[in-house]
Amino acid sequence: MVPELRTERLVLRAWRPDDRDAFAALNADPAVVEYLPGPLDRRASDGLATRIEENWEQRGYGLWAVEVADVAPFVGFVGLSLAGFPAPFTPAIEVGWRLAHPAWGHGYATEGGRASLGFAFDTLNVDEIVSFTTVANTRSRRVMERLGMTRDPAEDFEHPNVNIGSPLRAHVLYRLGHGAWDAPRA
Repeated sequence: MVPELRTERLVLRAWRPDDRDAFAALNADPAVVEYLPGPLDRRASDGLATRIEENWEQRGYGLWAVEVADVAPFVGFVGLSLAGFPAPFTPAIEVGWRLAHPAWGHGYATEGGRASLGFAFDTLNVDEIVSFTTVANTRSRRVMERLGMTRDPAEDFEHPNVNIGSPLRAHVLYRLGHGAWDAPRA
């Protein structure tokens, strides 16, 4: 069962079948996938939604569907996922997000990310959460920093699932430990 989390403006909830049309549109939007390997067709988007739902069943955590309360029934996802690819810091639990372009610039990624971190640290009692993105993705990097995550440039890495030679291969790694989460935060 997927726990529902509510923030001031958001509802982080289980996925519903009617989310898939909006999710497919989001995954096909060139602005949304600018820092990803490319757009997803409908079949690949539906496959990703299915894997997200299966991860909740298998792990007890995952990526929530995000709605803006009383405004939009689905704007994307935010939550936790297992980073299991080969890297010096894996396996690790990652906080991440993907929101529809019209939902950008409203603080939803930060708000949902903060709720996800609370769930990770306060409910799952994990020791550390990571987040990573391609070097050029300054919007996501700013969200990571607003969440209190820190970067050590010595830990930046080449993502093994991105083609060699791709400008998206170089990634930055951010971390947040449970002890830092317990510290006072604005």
